[in-house]
Amino acid sequence: MKKIRSKDLAEQLKADTRRIILQTHHLLQQDPGVLTESPAPGKWSVAQVIEHLNTYGRYYLPLIQKALKESQHAPALEFKSGWLGNYFTNSMLPNKQGKVTNKMKAFKGHIPSPDIDSKQALDEFLKQQALLLELLEKAPHSDINAIRIPISISKMIKLKLGDVFRFIIAHHQRHFVQIENTLAAFGREMEAA
Repeated sequence: MKKIRSKDLAEQLKADTRRIILQTHHLLQQDPGVLTESPAPGKWSVAQVIEHLNTYGRYYLPLIQKALKESQHAPALEFKSGWLGNYFTNSMLPNKQGKVTNKMKAFKGHIPSPDIDSKQALDEFLKQQALLLELLEKAPHSDINAIRIPISISKMIKLKLGDVFRFIIAHHQRHFVQIENTLAAFGREMEAA
């Protein structure tokens, strides 16, 4: 990733998050039975996908909130992705056609139970997205290059805050493709955002 103005990155990520929020509101209009139904043996329901995303939000959002609050760094006008953060983000992103071509296994601690209350999971996800928007609003007022956040699978690996934001939102986009595919399996569509 080339250098980008920190403010422009935050604006882009806020727009992506707002699209996810709109799609989530559409999910709230779906039949709850469809949201908790697995499309095939071994496949996650929509509610399970949302709960999977919630597990990441529970980990990352408090760390980001604390880091931004405690940051003594002057704002950075530009953000330059680290090689590892860029790799993680690009591995999550759907391709240009909006498809996910590389399958991944969920890590322990991020595998949702099959018994998920879809309304509760969606409500929590929407609260997390509101907090994410708040944090993205604050991000350009700090140095998102200098602030480091440990990743959920290894506390010893820390990524630049800008890369953590990029990864979280790419992860959301990836799983909303999965949600669209799950709904399609039941003859339903995700409203375009």
